[in-house]
Amino acid sequence: MPSFMELALDEARKAQGAGEVPIGCVIVRDGAVIAAAHNRTLTDRDPTAHAEIIAIRAAARMLGSERLTGCDLHVTLEPCAMCAAAISFARIHRLYYAAPDPKGGAVDSGVRFFASPTCHHRPEVYGGIGEAASATLLRDFFATRR
Repeated sequence: MPSFMELALDEARKAQGAGEVPIGCVIVRDGAVIAAAHNRTLTDRDPTAHAEIIAIRAAARMLGSERLTGCDLHVTLEPCAMCAAAISFARIHRLYYAAPDPKGGAVDSGVRFFASPTCHHRPEVYGGIGEAASATLLRDFFATRR
């Protein structure tokens, strides 16, 4: 059985196939995937259509609640400030991310959103899960763009 991060990487590959930045996300509750998504900013012409946002929306619809307590989010790249805020507002229990993002990340890089005094909910954070595979996918994607 593939790991949850491997499932997120599968989502990232779907994004890549659509010409999107290859980032994927799955949300898990009680050991089962309840939502999966990949970046769709170009496809949807929506700057907020990051994998995490789409997955959070789907999980909230599925659970019938804006609070995703007891849920874990697995994403292939360190979340940006927008996604970190959404993770906090959704009350995600644990965040697992693969590759760090020194330029745009907001968890362990940049603004460090969860460390801010204005952050009301802080998930447990685990970085570097599947980092090599995610970093390679991103590096290869951007190499073809340059």
